[in-house]
Amino acid sequence: MTPSAYAQELSALYETDFNLWLEQTIQLLKTQQFQYLDLAHLIEELEGLGKRDKRELQSRLTTLFEHALKRKYVASPYDYRGWVSTLKRTQIEMKRLLNNSPSLRHYCLVIWDECYRDALAIVTIEYDADFPQVCPFPADLDRLLREPFWE
Repeated sequence: MTPSAYAQELSALYETDFNLWLEQTIQLLKTQQFQYLDLAHLIEELEGLGKRDKRELQSRLTTLFEHALKRKYVASPYDYRGWVSTLKRTQIEMKRLLNNSPSLRHYCLVIWDECYRDALAIVTIEYDADFPQVCPFPADLDRLLREPFWE
C-alpha cells in the first residue's frame, strides 16, 4: 500500500474508531514511518491538547477565585471547611498543571481578569454579599498557589 493510500485509510479510521487511529498513529511515530501519518488529524489533536490545558487552567483559576470570594466575603462558618478544602485542592491541581506545563504560567496572567469576572458572576447569583468588582487577591501566582490568600 502506498503511503498516501495508507494515510487516507488512517484518516477514515479517525472518524470511525478514534482509539484504533490513535494506537496506529503512535506505532507509526515510534517506528518513524512518518510518510504514513494522517497529518491533518494529528495536528488537530495536538492543537487540542494545548487548548485542553488552557481550558483546564481557566476553569481551575475561576474555581479558585469563586471559593476564595465565598470564604472571604460570605458569613457562613458552616461552609468554610468545604470552601477551604476546595481552595487547597484547586491550588494543588493548578500547581501540578503548571509544573507539567510551565509555559502556562504566563497564560494564567492573561486570563486573570476574565476568570475573576466569571467567578464574580457565579457568586453574585448564589449570595447577597458585597463582593469587590476588582480582584482583591494577590496578583502573584506563586503566592496564590501556596498561601491561604483568602484570609
